[in-house]
Amino acid sequence: MRRKLSAILFEQIGVFSRNPPSHVSFTAGQQSGFALNLYRKSTSDRSNMDLSDMRKKYKGDEDCFEESQLVSLDPIKQFGNWFDEATKCPEVGEANAMCIATASKDGRPSARMVLLKGYSSEGFRFFSNYESRKGSELESNPYACLVFYWEPLNRQIRIEGDVERIPFQTSKEYFHSRPKSSQIGAAVSRQSTPVPNRDYLRQKNAELEEKYKDTEVPMPDYWGGYIVKPYLIEFWQGQTNRLHDRIVFTKPKDGESEPGEFQHAAEGGWVYQRLSP
Repeated sequence: MRRKLSAILFEQIGVFSRNPPSHVSFTAGQQSGFALNLYRKSTSDRSNMDLSDMRKKYKGDEDCFEESQLVSLDPIKQFGNWFDEATKCPEVGEANAMCIATASKDGRPSARMVLLKGYSSEGFRFFSNYESRKGSELESNPYACLVFYWEPLNRQIRIEGDVERIPFQTSKEYFHSRPKSSQIGAAVSRQSTPVPNRDYLRQKNAELEEKYKDTEVPMPDYWGGYIVKPYLIEFWQGQTNRLHDRIVFTKPKDGESEPGEFQHAAEGGWVYQRLSP
Protein backbone atom coordinates (compact mmCIF):
# COMPACT_ATOMS: atom_id res chain seq x y z
CA MET A 1 0.00 0.00 0.00
CA ARG A 2 2.80 2.44 0.97
CA ARG A 3 4.62 1.66 -2.28
CA LYS A 4 1.47 2.37 -4.31
CA LEU A 5 0.87 5.64 -2.45
CA SER A 6 4.49 6.68 -2.93
CA ALA A 7 4.36 5.89 -6.62
CA ILE A 8 1.19 7.94 -7.02
CA LEU A 9 2.68 10.82 -5.03
CA PHE A 10 5.90 10.84 -7.04
CA GLU A 11 3.89 10.76 -10.25
CA GLN A 12 1.93 13.82 -9.15
CA ILE A 13 5.09 15.60 -8.05
CA GLY A 14 6.50 14.84 -11.50
CA VAL A 15 3.44 16.41 -13.08
CA PHE A 16 3.83 19.49 -10.88
CA SER A 17 7.52 19.74 -11.75
CA ARG A 18 6.63 19.81 -15.44
CA ASN A 19 3.72 22.17 -14.89
CA PRO A 20 4.36 23.86 -11.56
CA PRO A 21 1.36 25.73 -10.07
CA SER A 22 1.99 29.24 -8.83
CA HIS A 23 1.75 28.45 -5.11
CA VAL A 24 2.04 24.79 -4.01
CA SER A 25 3.44 23.70 -0.67
CA PHE A 26 2.69 20.34 0.99
CA THR A 27 3.55 19.20 4.44
CA ALA A 28 4.34 15.47 4.87
CA GLY A 29 0.82 14.87 6.22
CA GLN A 30 -0.78 16.78 3.36
CA GLN A 31 1.29 14.82 0.84
CA SER A 32 0.12 11.48 2.32
CA GLY A 33 -3.49 12.64 2.38
CA PHE A 34 -3.28 13.90 -1.19
CA ALA A 35 -1.80 10.60 -2.38
CA LEU A 36 -4.40 8.59 -0.45
CA ASN A 37 -7.25 10.53 -2.05
CA LEU A 38 -5.75 9.92 -5.49
CA TYR A 39 -5.43 6.19 -4.71
CA ARG A 40 -9.03 6.00 -3.52
CA LYS A 41 -10.19 7.73 -6.69
CA SER A 42 -8.18 5.37 -8.92
CA THR A 43 -9.62 2.28 -7.21
CA SER A 44 -13.20 3.57 -7.19
CA ASP A 45 -12.98 4.17 -10.94
CA ARG A 46 -12.52 0.42 -11.42
CA SER A 47 -16.18 -0.19 -10.64
CA ASN A 48 -17.03 1.33 -14.01
CA MET A 49 -14.47 -0.24 -16.34
CA ASP A 50 -14.88 -0.22 -20.11
CA LEU A 51 -13.71 -3.61 -21.37
CA SER A 52 -14.79 -3.16 -24.97
CA ASP A 53 -11.18 -3.33 -26.22
CA MET A 54 -10.43 -6.67 -24.55
CA ARG A 55 -10.19 -9.01 -27.50
CA LYS A 56 -8.31 -12.22 -28.21
CA LYS A 57 -7.43 -13.84 -31.50
CA TYR A 58 -8.85 -17.30 -31.99
CA LYS A 59 -8.42 -19.55 -34.98
CA GLY A 60 -8.34 -18.32 -38.57
CA ASP A 61 -10.84 -19.33 -41.22
CA GLU A 62 -8.39 -21.90 -42.55
CA ASP A 63 -8.78 -23.74 -39.21
CA CYS A 64 -12.57 -23.64 -39.14
CA PHE A 65 -14.62 -26.57 -37.87
CA GLU A 66 -16.51 -28.05 -40.81
CA GLU A 67 -19.19 -30.73 -40.65
CA SER A 68 -16.83 -33.00 -42.58
CA GLN A 69 -14.43 -32.85 -39.60
CA LEU A 70 -16.86 -34.52 -37.22
CA VAL A 71 -15.20 -37.76 -36.13
CA SER A 72 -18.62 -39.30 -35.55
CA LEU A 73 -22.28 -38.50 -36.09
CA ASP A 74 -22.83 -39.77 -32.56
CA PRO A 75 -22.44 -36.62 -30.42
CA ILE A 76 -21.23 -38.61 -27.39
CA LYS A 77 -18.34 -39.99 -29.46
CA GLN A 78 -17.65 -36.51 -30.83
CA PHE A 79 -17.60 -35.24 -27.23
CA GLY A 80 -15.12 -37.99 -26.39
CA ASN A 81 -12.82 -36.90 -29.21
CA TRP A 82 -12.73 -33.27 -28.09
CA PHE A 83 -12.47 -34.29 -24.43
CA ASP A 84 -9.46 -36.50 -25.17
CA GLU A 85 -7.76 -33.62 -27.00
CA ALA A 86 -8.41 -31.35 -24.02
CA THR A 87 -6.93 -33.87 -21.56
CA LYS A 88 -3.80 -34.12 -23.70
CA CYS A 89 -3.38 -30.34 -23.93
CA PRO A 90 -0.84 -29.31 -21.25
CA GLU A 91 -2.34 -25.83 -21.02
CA VAL A 92 -5.74 -27.16 -19.93
CA GLY A 93 -5.67 -27.49 -16.15
CA GLU A 94 -8.76 -29.63 -15.54
CA ALA A 95 -10.38 -30.89 -18.72
CA ASN A 96 -13.28 -32.35 -16.74
CA ALA A 97 -14.16 -29.05 -15.05
CA MET A 98 -17.59 -27.90 -16.17
CA CYS A 99 -20.08 -25.22 -15.30
CA ILE A 100 -23.48 -26.59 -14.36
CA ALA A 101 -26.46 -24.24 -14.48
CA THR A 102 -29.70 -25.08 -12.70
CA ALA A 103 -32.84 -23.11 -11.99
CA SER A 104 -35.41 -22.95 -9.25
CA LYS A 105 -39.02 -23.90 -9.90
CA ASP A 106 -39.84 -20.27 -10.68
CA GLY A 107 -36.95 -19.98 -13.14
CA ARG A 108 -34.26 -18.20 -11.11
CA PRO A 109 -30.91 -19.54 -12.38
CA SER A 110 -27.69 -20.36 -10.57
CA ALA A 111 -24.41 -21.78 -11.83
CA ARG A 112 -21.17 -23.18 -10.44
CA MET A 113 -18.16 -25.30 -11.42
CA VAL A 114 -18.11 -29.05 -10.74
CA LEU A 115 -16.11 -31.99 -12.07
CA LEU A 116 -17.37 -34.48 -14.63
CA LYS A 117 -16.84 -37.98 -13.25
CA GLY A 118 -17.92 -40.11 -16.18
CA TYR A 119 -19.90 -40.19 -19.40
CA SER A 120 -21.48 -42.77 -21.66
CA SER A 121 -24.24 -43.07 -24.22
CA GLU A 122 -26.66 -42.61 -21.30
CA GLY A 123 -25.32 -39.24 -20.20
CA PHE A 124 -22.86 -37.27 -18.08
CA ARG A 125 -22.23 -38.06 -14.41
CA PHE A 126 -21.21 -35.87 -11.48
CA PHE A 127 -21.51 -36.07 -7.68
CA SER A 128 -22.71 -33.57 -5.15
CA ASN A 129 -24.67 -32.92 -1.98
CA TYR A 130 -28.37 -33.54 -2.53
CA GLU A 131 -29.18 -30.80 0.02
CA SER A 132 -27.10 -28.11 -1.71
CA ARG A 133 -28.65 -25.29 -3.70
CA LYS A 134 -28.16 -27.18 -6.96
CA GLY A 135 -29.58 -30.30 -5.35
CA SER A 136 -32.67 -28.46 -4.17
CA GLU A 137 -33.16 -26.87 -7.58
CA LEU A 138 -32.74 -30.19 -9.39
CA GLU A 139 -35.30 -31.72 -7.05
CA SER A 140 -37.97 -29.22 -8.09
CA ASN A 141 -36.78 -28.54 -11.65
CA PRO A 142 -34.82 -31.58 -12.96
CA TYR A 143 -33.08 -29.96 -15.94
CA ALA A 144 -29.53 -28.65 -16.26
CA CYS A 145 -27.06 -27.15 -18.70
CA LEU A 146 -23.40 -28.13 -18.67
CA VAL A 147 -20.65 -26.04 -20.27
CA PHE A 148 -17.06 -27.12 -20.87
CA TYR A 149 -14.68 -24.35 -21.94
CA TRP A 150 -11.15 -25.20 -23.01
CA GLU A 151 -9.66 -21.79 -23.67
CA PRO A 152 -6.27 -22.92 -25.08
CA LEU A 153 -8.15 -24.89 -27.76
CA ASN A 154 -10.72 -22.15 -28.42
CA ARG A 155 -13.46 -24.70 -27.86
CA GLN A 156 -16.52 -25.13 -25.73
CA ILE A 157 -19.24 -27.77 -25.51
CA ARG A 158 -22.72 -26.99 -24.21
CA ILE A 159 -25.02 -29.79 -23.06
CA GLU A 160 -28.67 -29.55 -22.04
CA GLY A 161 -30.59 -32.43 -20.55
CA ASP A 162 -32.86 -34.04 -18.01
CA VAL A 163 -31.27 -34.88 -14.67
CA GLU A 164 -31.76 -37.97 -12.53
CA ARG A 165 -30.07 -39.35 -9.45
CA ILE A 166 -27.90 -42.36 -10.16
CA PRO A 167 -28.41 -45.64 -8.25
CA PHE A 168 -27.41 -45.66 -4.58
CA GLN A 169 -24.92 -48.50 -5.02
CA THR A 170 -23.12 -46.67 -7.85
CA SER A 171 -22.81 -43.57 -5.67
CA LYS A 172 -21.55 -45.67 -2.76
CA GLU A 173 -18.89 -47.37 -4.87
CA TYR A 174 -17.61 -44.03 -6.13
CA PHE A 175 -17.71 -42.50 -2.63
CA HIS A 176 -15.42 -45.20 -1.23
CA SER A 177 -13.05 -44.93 -4.20
CA ARG A 178 -12.23 -41.36 -3.18
CA PRO A 179 -9.36 -40.44 -0.82
CA LYS A 180 -10.44 -40.77 2.79
CA SER A 181 -9.92 -37.06 3.34
CA SER A 182 -12.45 -36.35 0.58
CA GLN A 183 -14.93 -38.79 2.10
CA ILE A 184 -14.62 -37.03 5.46
CA GLY A 185 -14.95 -33.63 3.77
CA ALA A 186 -18.24 -34.73 2.19
CA ALA A 187 -19.49 -35.90 5.59
CA VAL A 188 -18.44 -32.64 7.27
CA SER A 189 -20.03 -30.30 4.74
CA ARG A 190 -23.76 -29.70 4.74
CA GLN A 191 -23.23 -27.88 1.47
CA SER A 192 -24.74 -24.39 1.02
CA THR A 193 -25.74 -24.10 4.71
CA PRO A 194 -24.28 -21.22 6.79
CA VAL A 195 -21.45 -21.91 9.26
CA PRO A 196 -20.02 -19.51 11.87
CA ASN A 197 -16.42 -19.61 10.59
CA ARG A 198 -13.75 -21.89 9.09
CA ASP A 199 -12.64 -23.09 12.53
CA TYR A 200 -16.06 -24.73 12.88
CA LEU A 201 -15.32 -26.82 9.76
CA ARG A 202 -11.78 -27.58 10.96
CA GLN A 203 -13.13 -28.84 14.28
CA LYS A 204 -15.77 -31.03 12.64
CA ASN A 205 -13.17 -32.40 10.23
CA ALA A 206 -10.78 -33.24 13.08
CA GLU A 207 -13.59 -34.97 15.00
CA LEU A 208 -14.46 -37.21 12.06
CA GLU A 209 -10.81 -37.93 11.28
CA GLU A 210 -10.47 -39.26 14.83
CA LYS A 211 -13.80 -41.10 14.70
CA TYR A 212 -13.06 -42.90 11.44
CA LYS A 213 -9.27 -43.25 11.64
CA ASP A 214 -9.53 -47.04 11.81
CA THR A 215 -12.94 -47.59 10.23
CA GLU A 216 -14.74 -46.95 6.95
CA VAL A 217 -16.43 -43.59 6.47
CA PRO A 218 -20.15 -44.19 5.87
CA MET A 219 -21.53 -42.37 2.85
CA PRO A 220 -23.91 -39.62 4.03
CA ASP A 221 -27.50 -40.10 2.91
CA TYR A 222 -27.47 -36.52 1.60
CA TRP A 223 -24.63 -37.18 -0.86
CA GLY A 224 -24.61 -38.98 -4.21
CA GLY A 225 -24.48 -38.81 -7.96
CA TYR A 226 -26.50 -37.38 -10.82
CA ILE A 227 -26.67 -38.15 -14.51
CA VAL A 228 -27.51 -35.52 -17.11
CA LYS A 229 -29.31 -37.24 -19.99
CA PRO A 230 -28.75 -34.93 -22.96
CA TYR A 231 -31.24 -33.79 -25.55
CA LEU A 232 -28.89 -31.09 -26.92
CA ILE A 233 -25.11 -31.08 -27.39
CA GLU A 234 -23.46 -28.11 -29.09
CA PHE A 235 -19.85 -27.96 -30.29
CA TRP A 236 -18.41 -24.44 -30.51
CA GLN A 237 -15.05 -23.38 -31.91
CA GLY A 238 -13.93 -19.76 -31.79
CA GLN A 239 -12.90 -17.81 -34.90
CA THR A 240 -10.96 -14.55 -34.88
CA ASN A 241 -13.43 -12.89 -37.26
CA ARG A 242 -16.20 -13.86 -34.80
CA LEU A 243 -17.84 -16.16 -37.36
CA HIS A 244 -17.59 -18.87 -34.72
CA ASP A 245 -18.38 -22.47 -35.62
CA ARG A 246 -21.47 -23.92 -33.94
CA ILE A 247 -22.63 -27.44 -34.76
CA VAL A 248 -25.50 -28.59 -32.59
CA PHE A 249 -26.98 -32.07 -32.15
CA THR A 250 -30.55 -32.38 -30.88
CA LYS A 251 -32.90 -35.23 -30.15
CA PRO A 252 -36.25 -34.71 -31.90
CA LYS A 253 -39.29 -34.70 -29.66
CA ASP A 254 -41.79 -37.51 -29.85
CA GLY A 255 -43.70 -37.31 -33.10
CA GLU A 256 -40.96 -35.40 -34.95
CA SER A 257 -39.75 -38.02 -37.40
CA GLU A 258 -38.41 -35.88 -40.24
CA PRO A 259 -35.40 -33.52 -39.90
CA GLY A 260 -36.24 -29.83 -40.07
CA GLU A 261 -34.77 -27.22 -42.40
CA PHE A 262 -30.96 -27.46 -42.61
CA GLN A 263 -30.99 -30.47 -40.27
CA HIS A 264 -29.23 -33.72 -41.11
CA ALA A 265 -29.80 -37.19 -39.74
CA ALA A 266 -27.16 -38.41 -37.31
CA GLU A 267 -26.71 -41.60 -35.29
CA GLY A 268 -28.81 -42.86 -32.40
CA GLY A 269 -31.86 -40.79 -33.24
CA TRP A 270 -29.98 -37.48 -33.21
CA VAL A 271 -30.05 -34.76 -35.88
CA TYR A 272 -27.48 -32.02 -36.36
CA GLN A 273 -27.23 -28.62 -38.00
CA ARG A 274 -25.01 -25.55 -38.11
CA LEU A 275 -26.10 -22.46 -36.19
CA SER A 276 -25.23 -18.87 -36.95
CA PRO A 277 -22.67 -17.54 -34.47
